[in-house]
Amino acid sequence: MPDPVRILFFADSHLGLDLPLRPRVGRRRRGFDFLANYSAAISPALSGNVDLVIHSGDVFNRSAPHSSVAHQAYEPLERVADLGVPVFIVPGNHERSRLPHSRLLTHKNVHVFDVPRTFAVDVRGTRLTLSGFPYEREDVRAKFTGLVDGTKWRDHDADHRLLCIHHCVEGATVGPGDFTFTSASDVIRGRDISPHFAAILSGHIHRHQVLSAGLSAPVLYPGSIERTSFAEIGEPKGFMTLRLGPQGAVSWEFHALPARPMERHELDANRMDGAALERSILDIVTRAPSDAVISIRVGGELTDAHWRVMSSVNLRTRVPPSMNVDVTPANGFVRRSPVVSKRVADALQHALFAD
Repeated sequence: MPDPVRILFFADSHLGLDLPLRPRVGRRRRGFDFLANYSAAISPALSGNVDLVIHSGDVFNRSAPHSSVAHQAYEPLERVADLGVPVFIVPGNHERSRLPHSRLLTHKNVHVFDVPRTFAVDVRGTRLTLSGFPYEREDVRAKFTGLVDGTKWRDHDADHRLLCIHHCVEGATVGPGDFTFTSASDVIRGRDISPHFAAILSGHIHRHQVLSAGLSAPVLYPGSIERTSFAEIGEPKGFMTLRLGPQGAVSWEFHALPARPMERHELDANRMDGAALERSILDIVTRAPSDAVISIRVGGELTDAHWRVMSSVNLRTRVPPSMNVDVTPANGFVRRSPVVSKRVADALQHALFAD
Protein backbone atom coordinates (compact mmCIF):
# COMPACT_ATOMS: atom_id res chain seq x y z
CA MET A 1 0.00 0.00 0.00
CA PRO A 2 1.51 3.38 -1.00
CA ASP A 3 2.32 5.96 1.64
CA PRO A 4 -0.15 8.85 1.99
CA VAL A 5 0.38 11.87 -0.25
CA ARG A 6 1.48 14.85 1.87
CA ILE A 7 0.38 18.34 0.84
CA LEU A 8 1.38 21.75 2.15
CA PHE A 9 -1.55 24.13 1.74
CA PHE A 10 -1.60 27.86 2.43
CA ALA A 11 -3.13 31.07 1.09
CA ASP A 12 -3.53 34.82 1.52
CA SER A 13 0.11 35.67 2.16
CA HIS A 14 -0.51 39.28 1.00
CA LEU A 15 3.16 40.00 0.42
CA GLY A 16 3.85 43.68 -0.09
CA LEU A 17 1.37 44.84 2.55
CA ASP A 18 2.95 47.79 4.39
CA LEU A 19 6.23 47.31 2.54
CA PRO A 20 6.92 50.51 0.54
CA LEU A 21 10.01 50.54 -1.63
CA ARG A 22 11.14 53.93 -0.32
CA PRO A 23 9.48 54.53 3.05
CA ARG A 24 9.19 58.17 4.00
CA VAL A 25 8.61 57.47 7.69
CA GLY A 26 10.93 55.42 9.87
CA ARG A 27 8.73 52.92 11.74
CA ARG A 28 8.29 49.17 12.04
CA ARG A 29 6.77 47.75 8.87
CA ARG A 30 4.17 44.98 9.03
CA GLY A 31 5.39 43.75 5.66
CA PHE A 32 8.32 41.97 7.29
CA ASP A 33 5.92 39.98 9.50
CA PHE A 34 4.28 38.58 6.37
CA LEU A 35 7.60 37.75 4.72
CA ALA A 36 8.77 35.93 7.86
CA ASN A 37 5.60 33.83 8.07
CA TYR A 38 5.70 33.12 4.34
CA SER A 39 9.19 31.69 4.79
CA ALA A 40 8.05 29.66 7.80
CA ALA A 41 5.03 28.28 5.93
CA ILE A 42 7.20 27.09 3.04
CA SER A 43 9.90 25.55 5.25
CA PRO A 44 8.30 22.05 5.48
CA ALA A 45 8.54 21.79 1.69
CA LEU A 46 12.19 22.87 1.69
CA SER A 47 12.87 20.26 4.38
CA GLY A 48 11.47 17.47 2.19
CA ASN A 49 8.42 16.81 4.39
CA VAL A 50 5.71 17.21 1.72
CA ASP A 51 5.03 15.93 -1.79
CA LEU A 52 3.43 19.06 -3.24
CA VAL A 53 2.57 22.65 -2.35
CA ILE A 54 -0.66 24.57 -3.02
CA HIS A 55 -1.12 28.33 -2.62
CA SER A 56 -4.79 29.23 -3.01
CA GLY A 57 -4.51 32.88 -3.89
CA ASP A 58 -3.57 36.40 -2.89
CA VAL A 59 0.14 35.74 -2.93
CA PHE A 60 0.43 39.53 -3.10
CA ASN A 61 -1.45 42.37 -1.48
CA ARG A 62 -2.01 44.18 -4.76
CA SER A 63 -1.98 43.47 -8.46
CA ALA A 64 1.21 45.38 -9.30
CA PRO A 65 3.81 44.74 -6.60
CA HIS A 66 7.37 45.86 -7.12
CA SER A 67 9.55 43.25 -8.81
CA SER A 68 11.59 42.92 -5.60
CA VAL A 69 8.45 41.74 -3.76
CA ALA A 70 7.67 39.31 -6.57
CA HIS A 71 11.21 37.93 -6.31
CA GLN A 72 10.78 37.38 -2.56
CA ALA A 73 7.54 35.50 -3.27
CA TYR A 74 8.69 33.39 -6.18
CA GLU A 75 12.28 32.54 -5.24
CA PRO A 76 11.35 30.18 -2.36
CA LEU A 77 8.75 28.47 -4.55
CA GLU A 78 11.34 27.90 -7.25
CA ARG A 79 13.66 26.35 -4.65
CA VAL A 80 10.83 24.00 -3.68
CA ALA A 81 10.30 23.17 -7.36
CA ASP A 82 14.05 22.48 -7.74
CA LEU A 83 13.61 19.70 -5.17
CA GLY A 84 11.12 18.01 -7.49
CA VAL A 85 8.10 19.12 -5.43
CA PRO A 86 5.30 20.46 -7.67
CA VAL A 87 3.88 23.88 -6.73
CA PHE A 88 0.35 24.99 -7.66
CA ILE A 89 -0.93 28.58 -7.42
CA VAL A 90 -4.42 30.06 -7.75
CA PRO A 91 -4.40 33.77 -8.72
CA GLY A 92 -6.62 35.65 -6.26
CA ASN A 93 -8.65 38.83 -6.23
CA HIS A 94 -5.78 41.00 -4.97
CA GLU A 95 -3.80 39.86 -8.03
CA ARG A 96 -6.86 40.66 -10.17
CA SER A 97 -6.96 37.02 -11.23
CA ARG A 98 -3.48 36.91 -12.77
CA LEU A 99 -0.04 36.59 -11.23
CA PRO A 100 2.17 39.66 -11.73
CA HIS A 101 5.78 39.44 -12.92
CA SER A 102 5.09 35.94 -14.24
CA ARG A 103 8.36 36.06 -16.20
CA LEU A 104 10.05 35.40 -12.85
CA LEU A 105 8.07 32.20 -12.39
CA THR A 106 9.12 29.86 -15.18
CA HIS A 107 10.05 26.60 -13.44
CA LYS A 108 8.55 23.50 -15.04
CA ASN A 109 7.37 22.30 -11.61
CA VAL A 110 5.41 25.49 -10.88
CA HIS A 111 1.85 25.38 -12.18
CA VAL A 112 -0.63 28.28 -12.25
CA PHE A 113 -4.42 28.09 -12.56
CA ASP A 114 -4.39 31.04 -14.95
CA VAL A 115 -7.49 29.63 -16.68
CA PRO A 116 -9.81 26.77 -15.67
CA ARG A 117 -7.59 23.71 -15.96
CA THR A 118 -6.60 20.39 -14.39
CA PHE A 119 -3.10 19.17 -13.56
CA ALA A 120 -2.31 15.50 -12.93
CA VAL A 121 0.60 14.23 -10.84
CA ASP A 122 1.76 10.79 -9.73
CA VAL A 123 3.16 10.48 -6.22
CA ARG A 124 4.59 7.06 -5.30
CA GLY A 125 1.98 5.24 -7.33
CA THR A 126 -0.96 7.46 -6.31
CA ARG A 127 -2.64 9.40 -9.12
CA LEU A 128 -3.75 12.86 -8.03
CA THR A 129 -5.53 15.58 -10.02
CA LEU A 130 -5.74 19.22 -9.06
CA SER A 131 -8.42 21.28 -10.78
CA GLY A 132 -8.98 24.98 -10.39
CA PHE A 133 -9.47 28.42 -11.86
CA PRO A 134 -8.43 32.00 -11.03
CA TYR A 135 -10.63 34.29 -8.96
CA GLU A 136 -13.87 35.01 -10.82
CA ARG A 137 -14.86 38.64 -10.27
CA GLU A 138 -18.45 38.52 -11.51
CA ASP A 139 -21.26 36.34 -10.14
CA VAL A 140 -19.30 33.20 -9.34
CA ARG A 141 -22.48 31.84 -7.76
CA ALA A 142 -24.06 31.51 -11.18
CA LYS A 143 -20.85 30.56 -12.99
CA PHE A 144 -19.34 28.08 -10.55
CA THR A 145 -20.49 24.78 -12.06
CA GLY A 146 -19.50 25.97 -15.53
CA LEU A 147 -16.06 27.01 -14.30
CA VAL A 148 -15.56 23.61 -12.67
CA ASP A 149 -16.68 21.86 -15.86
CA GLY A 150 -14.25 24.08 -17.76
CA THR A 151 -11.33 22.54 -15.87
CA LYS A 152 -12.06 19.29 -17.77
CA TRP A 153 -11.55 17.27 -14.60
CA ARG A 154 -13.55 14.40 -16.08
CA ASP A 155 -10.84 13.85 -18.71
CA HIS A 156 -8.45 12.47 -16.09
CA ASP A 157 -8.50 9.28 -14.04
CA ALA A 158 -7.40 9.79 -10.45
CA ASP A 159 -7.22 8.20 -7.02
CA HIS A 160 -7.86 11.64 -5.48
CA ARG A 161 -9.31 14.82 -6.95
CA LEU A 162 -8.83 18.26 -5.40
CA LEU A 163 -10.46 21.54 -6.42
CA CYS A 164 -8.35 24.67 -5.82
CA ILE A 165 -10.16 28.02 -5.71
CA HIS A 166 -10.11 31.50 -4.15
CA HIS A 167 -13.71 32.19 -3.16
CA CYS A 168 -16.36 32.35 -0.45
CA VAL A 169 -18.46 29.24 0.10
CA GLU A 170 -21.79 29.26 1.93
CA GLY A 171 -21.28 28.96 5.66
CA ALA A 172 -17.84 30.59 5.86
CA THR A 173 -17.53 33.07 8.71
CA VAL A 174 -15.39 36.19 9.25
CA GLY A 175 -14.94 39.06 11.66
CA PRO A 176 -15.59 39.69 15.37
CA GLY A 177 -19.34 39.34 14.78
CA ASP A 178 -18.97 35.99 12.97
CA PHE A 179 -20.54 37.28 9.77
CA THR A 180 -21.68 34.28 7.72
CA PHE A 181 -21.63 34.24 3.92
CA THR A 182 -24.92 33.00 2.48
CA SER A 183 -26.58 34.03 -0.78
CA ALA A 184 -24.63 36.90 -2.39
CA SER A 185 -23.46 36.65 -5.99
CA ASP A 186 -19.84 36.14 -4.85
CA VAL A 187 -20.73 33.16 -2.63
CA ILE A 188 -20.67 29.59 -3.96
CA ARG A 189 -23.66 27.40 -3.09
CA GLY A 190 -22.83 24.41 -0.95
CA ARG A 191 -25.07 22.17 -3.04
CA ASP A 192 -23.01 22.97 -6.15
CA ILE A 193 -19.88 21.30 -4.73
CA SER A 194 -19.33 17.99 -6.48
CA PRO A 195 -18.87 14.78 -4.45
CA HIS A 196 -16.25 13.71 -6.99
CA PHE A 197 -13.68 15.94 -5.24
CA ALA A 198 -12.00 14.71 -2.08
CA ALA A 199 -11.71 18.29 -0.80
CA ILE A 200 -12.05 21.92 -1.88
CA LEU A 201 -8.96 23.98 -1.04
CA SER A 202 -9.73 27.69 -0.95
CA GLY A 203 -8.20 31.02 -0.11
CA HIS A 204 -9.97 34.40 0.23
CA ILE A 205 -11.41 33.86 3.73
CA HIS A 206 -8.76 34.96 6.23
CA ARG A 207 -10.10 32.92 9.15
CA HIS A 208 -8.92 29.31 9.32
CA GLN A 209 -11.94 26.99 9.17
CA VAL A 210 -13.21 23.77 7.67
CA LEU A 211 -16.74 23.63 6.27
CA SER A 212 -18.39 20.21 6.13
CA ALA A 213 -22.02 20.40 7.34
CA GLY A 214 -24.35 19.62 4.48
CA LEU A 215 -21.51 19.46 1.95
CA SER A 216 -20.55 16.53 -0.24
CA ALA A 217 -16.84 17.40 0.19
CA PRO A 218 -15.09 19.42 2.91
CA VAL A 219 -14.04 23.01 2.14
CA LEU A 220 -10.69 23.87 3.73
CA TYR A 221 -9.58 27.43 4.46
CA PRO A 222 -6.07 27.74 5.89
CA GLY A 223 -6.69 31.46 6.52
CA SER A 224 -4.16 34.22 6.03
CA ILE A 225 -0.59 33.71 7.25
CA GLU A 226 -0.75 36.87 9.40
CA ARG A 227 -3.41 39.28 10.66
CA THR A 228 -4.10 41.77 7.90
CA SER A 229 -6.65 43.93 9.75
CA PHE A 230 -8.24 44.52 13.13
CA ALA A 231 -11.20 42.42 12.00
CA GLU A 232 -8.86 39.44 12.60
CA ILE A 233 -8.04 40.24 16.25
CA GLY A 234 -7.46 37.03 18.18
CA GLU A 235 -7.63 34.72 15.16
CA PRO A 236 -4.87 32.10 14.88
CA LYS A 237 -2.85 32.31 11.69
CA GLY A 238 -0.93 29.60 9.89
CA PHE A 239 -1.03 26.94 7.19
CA MET A 240 -2.37 23.41 6.75
CA THR A 241 -1.01 20.03 5.80
CA LEU A 242 -3.14 17.30 4.20
CA ARG A 243 -2.66 13.57 3.94
CA LEU A 244 -4.39 11.66 1.15
CA GLY A 245 -4.65 7.98 1.98
CA PRO A 246 -6.20 4.89 0.40
CA GLN A 247 -9.86 4.70 -0.65
CA GLY A 248 -10.11 8.47 -0.89
CA ALA A 249 -9.31 9.11 2.77
CA VAL A 250 -8.38 12.74 3.54
CA SER A 251 -7.06 14.12 6.81
CA TRP A 252 -5.69 17.55 7.66
CA GLU A 253 -3.89 19.51 10.35
CA PHE A 254 -3.55 23.23 11.05
CA HIS A 255 -0.12 24.62 11.94
CA ALA A 256 -0.05 27.96 13.75
CA LEU A 257 2.42 30.68 12.82
CA PRO A 258 3.44 33.65 15.00
CA ALA A 259 0.80 36.38 14.76
CA ARG A 260 1.27 39.89 16.05
CA PRO A 261 -1.10 40.67 18.96
CA MET A 262 -3.66 43.34 18.10
CA GLU A 263 -5.56 45.78 20.31
CA ARG A 264 -8.21 48.43 19.68
CA HIS A 265 -8.97 51.25 22.11
CA GLU A 266 -11.32 54.24 22.21
CA LEU A 267 -10.56 57.48 24.06
CA ASP A 268 -12.73 60.56 24.56
CA ALA A 269 -10.81 63.82 24.23
CA ASN A 270 -13.70 65.74 25.78
CA ARG A 271 -12.81 64.20 29.13
CA MET A 272 -9.12 65.16 29.16
CA ASP A 273 -6.62 67.84 28.28
CA GLY A 274 -3.53 67.19 26.17
CA ALA A 275 -1.43 65.91 29.08
CA ALA A 276 -4.17 63.51 30.20
CA LEU A 277 -4.60 62.21 26.64
CA GLU A 278 -0.87 61.52 26.44
CA ARG A 279 -0.95 59.68 29.78
CA SER A 280 -3.87 57.55 28.57
CA ILE A 281 -2.08 56.65 25.35
CA LEU A 282 1.14 55.77 27.17
CA ASP A 283 -0.81 53.66 29.69
CA ILE A 284 -2.26 51.61 26.80
CA VAL A 285 1.18 51.20 25.26
CA THR A 286 2.78 50.21 28.58
CA ARG A 287 0.18 47.52 29.28
CA ALA A 288 0.34 46.01 25.78
CA PRO A 289 2.69 43.23 24.61
CA SER A 290 6.00 44.61 23.38
CA ASP A 291 5.26 43.67 19.74
CA ALA A 292 1.59 44.72 19.70
CA VAL A 293 -0.23 46.35 16.80
CA ILE A 294 -2.45 48.97 18.43
CA SER A 295 -5.21 51.19 17.09
CA ILE A 296 -6.36 54.08 19.31
CA ARG A 297 -9.30 56.16 18.11
CA VAL A 298 -9.79 59.51 19.79
CA GLY A 299 -13.27 61.01 19.76
CA GLY A 300 -14.57 64.39 20.83
CA GLU A 301 -13.55 67.96 20.08
CA LEU A 302 -9.80 67.95 19.46
CA THR A 303 -7.74 70.93 20.56
CA ASP A 304 -4.33 72.01 19.38
CA ALA A 305 -2.83 70.25 22.43
CA HIS A 306 -4.62 67.00 21.54
CA TRP A 307 -3.31 67.15 17.97
CA ARG A 308 0.26 67.65 19.16
CA VAL A 309 0.02 64.58 21.41
CA MET A 310 -1.44 62.50 18.58
CA SER A 311 1.20 63.46 16.02
CA SER A 312 3.47 60.70 14.79
CA VAL A 313 6.49 62.89 15.55
CA ASN A 314 5.54 62.86 19.23
CA LEU A 315 4.47 59.21 19.31
CA ARG A 316 7.73 57.97 17.81
CA THR A 317 9.58 59.30 20.85
CA ARG A 318 7.17 57.53 23.23
CA VAL A 319 6.37 54.19 21.59
CA PRO A 320 8.82 51.23 21.51
CA PRO A 321 10.12 50.56 17.98
CA SER A 322 8.92 46.96 18.31
CA MET A 323 5.29 48.14 18.18
CA ASN A 324 2.94 49.53 15.55
CA VAL A 325 0.70 52.18 17.10
CA ASP A 326 -1.89 54.26 15.22
CA VAL A 327 -3.63 57.13 16.99
CA THR A 328 -6.33 58.66 14.81
CA PRO A 329 -9.42 60.82 15.16
CA ALA A 330 -12.59 58.77 15.60
CA ASN A 331 -14.11 60.23 12.44
CA GLY A 332 -11.22 58.80 10.44
CA PHE A 333 -9.91 62.02 8.92
CA VAL A 334 -8.33 65.33 9.85
CA ARG A 335 -10.75 68.25 9.65
CA ARG A 336 -9.10 71.59 10.18
CA SER A 337 -10.82 73.92 12.64
CA PRO A 338 -9.95 77.45 13.80
CA VAL A 339 -8.30 75.88 16.84
CA VAL A 340 -5.79 73.94 14.73
CA SER A 341 -3.17 75.97 12.95
CA LYS A 342 -2.43 75.34 9.26
CA ARG A 343 1.10 74.23 10.17
CA VAL A 344 -0.18 71.62 12.66
CA ALA A 345 -2.95 70.44 10.33
CA ASP A 346 -0.57 69.99 7.39
CA ALA A 347 1.89 68.10 9.60
CA LEU A 348 -0.87 65.81 10.84
CA GLN A 349 -2.11 65.10 7.33
CA HIS A 350 1.39 63.97 6.42
CA ALA A 351 1.85 61.98 9.63
CA LEU A 352 -1.47 60.16 9.32
CA PHE A 353 -1.48 59.34 5.64
CA ALA A 354 2.12 59.23 4.41
CA ASP A 355 4.12 56.06 4.02
